[in-house]
Amino acid sequence: MDLSQSLMITGPEVVLSLSGLALLMVAAWSGDKASRMISIAAVGVLTLCALMVAPALGSGAMGPGTLAWFGQYRADAFAAFGKLLIYIGAAVTLIVAPAFFERSRSMRAEFPLLVLFAALGMGMMVSAADMLTLYLGLELNSLSAYVLAAFLRNDERSAEAGLKYFVLGSLASGILLYGISLTYGFTGTTSFMGIRAALSGHMSLGATFGVVFVLAGLAFKISAAPFHMWTPDVYEGAPTPVTTFFATAPKVAALCLLMRVAVEALGGQPQAWQQIVIFAALLSIVIGALGAIGQDNIKRLLAYSSINNVGFMLIGLACANENGAAAMLVYLAIYVVMSVAAFVIVLMLRDEQGEAVESIAALGGLSKTRPMLALAMAAVMFSLAGVPPLFGFWGKFVVFQAAVQADLLVLAAIGIAASVIGAFYYIKVVKVMYFDDVADVVKGPSDRAHGLLLLGSSVVISPLGYLLTIPLAGIAAKAAAALFHSA
Repeated sequence: MDLSQSLMITGPEVVLSLSGLALLMVAAWSGDKASRMISIAAVGVLTLCALMVAPALGSGAMGPGTLAWFGQYRADAFAAFGKLLIYIGAAVTLIVAPAFFERSRSMRAEFPLLVLFAALGMGMMVSAADMLTLYLGLELNSLSAYVLAAFLRNDERSAEAGLKYFVLGSLASGILLYGISLTYGFTGTTSFMGIRAALSGHMSLGATFGVVFVLAGLAFKISAAPFHMWTPDVYEGAPTPVTTFFATAPKVAALCLLMRVAVEALGGQPQAWQQIVIFAALLSIVIGALGAIGQDNIKRLLAYSSINNVGFMLIGLACANENGAAAMLVYLAIYVVMSVAAFVIVLMLRDEQGEAVESIAALGGLSKTRPMLALAMAAVMFSLAGVPPLFGFWGKFVVFQAAVQADLLVLAAIGIAASVIGAFYYIKVVKVMYFDDVADVVKGPSDRAHGLLLLGSSVVISPLGYLLTIPLAGIAAKAAAALFHSA
């Protein structure tokens, strides 16, 4: 394989790298006054990268022709699906961030650069075909994320969120690296396909421990229980645009990476990871539902909602087949849109002084003072709960359908029952807005960009979103097929 072919296949990462370095020089010379211009340029770069990966998804690219750098990188349709969602999440973050940071005069030119380099790392994660590429991409994303979480240097909550994320993230990276070392020691290779071949027969005890450690490290990155403890604190403490970012792009990257490791590297031994995934799915669903019930902060509630939804998505992976993977990708795409809508609304919740309103009690009577905002929030809550006819229902439906078809009837039944429990805390928010006394706290004006993003995402999660079911199922099927036919 020649250099030019590898560079062509890794085009989006090359563009992100060169653009990030160029914009870094602009930031160094122009300072923070160029932050808005750099943000606009970064959104343009992400759009260009999305256009570059779209053909691979449309054509269902798969097989040896998608490999680059001696088999360490794979640019197939599955990677393209993940990258499109990553670029969307990163672009939304860059669009909503300036208005938020400029209110406190804390917008810095480094913010869009950190998002770009995080997107670069996440792109490498979803295209990883080797444990070394996996770890390199994951750490590039994580290092950027630690700084983003603590971006408000004068805010104690932001500093605490960054420190907690750094300490626990470093621990998870160490666990993952130890698992990679064990896997390499007992298989003699770091290549996903090489590991699959080495584990196709008898799986030794040492290799089993390696698999467990790798899955534990990745479970932290997707905030799956019992490795979820960082999520509520980081979601609450980080600046809201950063929380929006964490709930979308890194979540997509980590889940896609987990799917690739499970199917490609460990596909020859599904029994070695299937039970672990089922356990993590059930625990995440239950802990996410029960943990959210007592929350009085909207960002912490959405953090537990994230844990809960990760559990539902893992049901698709637990099916260990192409149908389950496609259902998981459909759910993931819908979840990204719901998360964008939810956190844009949180950004729009401001008092007269422009300060963020995060208390659920402060939303009392919002339907009377800001009826359209309350309606959008209610739609998001019901969609996250999976209440028909909103589009969030479709994500849960396809995942449960895949589980039933894979003879995981007990898992599907428990998931359906737990989703009813989860509906309680979503409905609680709606009850406060529509039936409690008027708090009259949310009075601040809304930014135009926030309004446009909310309008677009609300249309998708509304019943009109069902018009997307056929095209979404088609591209998800192509992505899942590429994942299961990567050899």
